[in-house]
Amino acid sequence: MIISGVTVEIVQGDITRQPDLEAIVNAANSSLLGGGGVDGAIHRAAGPELKKASAALAPIGPGQAVITGAFKLANQYIIHCVGPIYGEDKPEADLLASCYINALRLAEENAITSIAFPAISTGVYGYPLAEAAEVVFRTLGQLIPCLKSVKKVRLVLFDKRACDTYLAKLDSLVR
Repeated sequence: MIISGVTVEIVQGDITRQPDLEAIVNAANSSLLGGGGVDGAIHRAAGPELKKASAALAPIGPGQAVITGAFKLANQYIIHCVGPIYGEDKPEADLLASCYINALRLAEENAITSIAFPAISTGVYGYPLAEAAEVVFRTLGQLIPCLKSVKKVRLVLFDKRACDTYLAKLDSLVR
């Protein structure tokens, strides 16, 4: 789908295997030292240099984002965002939106043309998929018309349920 000249894609897959994109977004924890899920997968794929580079930028709080190189990944950059822990970090929707706002701000500042996002906060942080998807698409809808460098945004969902949920939410918003 193309919105204001920006291609928006939703795919099921592995965020560490998006070689056609300049940047990927890491659903990080505040220490930026790696963890489980997307965070652990990105750290394993990027190699130990990522831990050193990201540790120097830590800690960051929910909604904040920082950028590093991508090291052993095929991408040029990793943008690390700390999503809110659902039911704990308030207001969840604003903090989740801030992840996307700050990641896209960093992409613009670094003249990045293409970026992949995971479903931030929907794993161990417990954010319900449908609620997260609504925040994501509302936020992207507001930001995309303002983007100058970014021309492709891909949402990479790990499993079919997440992919179907995001596709359904996008479909309901487009109608």
